[in-house]
Amino acid sequence: MTTHHLMNTYNRQPVTFVRGEGAFLWDTEGKRYLDAIMGVAVCGLGHAQPDVAEAICDQARTLIHTSNIYGIAWQESLADRLAAISGMDKVFFCNSGAEANEAAIKLARLHGHRKGLSDPHIVVMESSFHGRTLATLSATGNRKVQAGFEPLVSGFVRVPYGDLEKLRQVAAHDRNIVAVLVEPVQGEGGIRVPPASYLQGIRELCDTHGWLMMVDEVQTGIGRTGAWFGFQHSGILPDVMSLAKGLGNGVPIGACLAAGAAAELFGPGNHGSTFGGNPLACRVAHTVLEVIERDGLLARATELGQRIRDGLSARLQGVAGVLEVRGLGLMIGLQLDRPCAPLVGQALEQGLLINVTADSVVRLLPALVMTDEQTESLIAQLAELITAFLAQGSKV
Repeated sequence: MTTHHLMNTYNRQPVTFVRGEGAFLWDTEGKRYLDAIMGVAVCGLGHAQPDVAEAICDQARTLIHTSNIYGIAWQESLADRLAAISGMDKVFFCNSGAEANEAAIKLARLHGHRKGLSDPHIVVMESSFHGRTLATLSATGNRKVQAGFEPLVSGFVRVPYGDLEKLRQVAAHDRNIVAVLVEPVQGEGGIRVPPASYLQGIRELCDTHGWLMMVDEVQTGIGRTGAWFGFQHSGILPDVMSLAKGLGNGVPIGACLAAGAAAELFGPGNHGSTFGGNPLACRVAHTVLEVIERDGLLARATELGQRIRDGLSARLQGVAGVLEVRGLGLMIGLQLDRPCAPLVGQALEQGLLINVTADSVVRLLPALVMTDEQTESLIAQLAELITAFLAQGSKV
């Protein structure tokens, strides 16, 4: 079935899914697909996860929504759990990653104004992605996202990702900087993994200059990298962190966490959300965290990610056009020497769901619950697809 009443905002693939289970999806014709993108890092526990389904059903029968003008027990419980696993102090709940990043940007501006700066600046990175609201697309380092929506929100200073020296140069010349917003691993930017010293260096610069260190964990958070949060691989603690995607396993929820002085910036009336942190979303998120811990899925993400990277590297060794297989945990990127968007459709035809980002990077974001058999199938099928694609012709 097609409709002409949806706004034309997506280049949709020619398929509609009607059922899921674990790492698989089924379409309207009954064809089965191995899902290696999981709603773009959303369904970390797989599709139709039984504990999540039970939490949704039970809570829907009990209480879905009241309002943030009243206490919400599941919200308080979830905030306690997130604080315990992150080391952060306080949580603001919203509905999406863009909203979580909006909250972070507002915290940074409040921080700046309280330091007496009338024009506070936030350092952001080239090739970053932080959302599609006016503020978050202005922070994003992708001109395609911004085109046509000018004038952009001011107050963002851009530097290359992974380049501490450029950040130091900005620090020396711009006295209006109040914060740095960075992804521990760039997802939309092509699965770019910096050395651990990068986040450590940003932490040191923020401490030296009194800036807030803000990490966008919308894609990297909730076990995706093999740790609860991507920043934990570097042994640092940020001042602000944004979450969404995997936190609800498909139920919309976002969160902005803060530590230390940053946790005290917001007061009543400074920020809010009608639906943010409602009983349904918070109970589901609480269940997601419980399942990850109960089933040892942080270690599983590390193991599976290494197996996939090693397997693809071995099978694609010597294949002309494959430049690199990289990643962290179950964020995996295959860098090719040419644009490779057609691979998405070719994989779809063969019952495999993948993604291409940054024009020439095949991106994989599989479920943390993939079986060994499914993992080997993914490796073999994708290696064959890429080999055939690269053999089709010269660079485009």
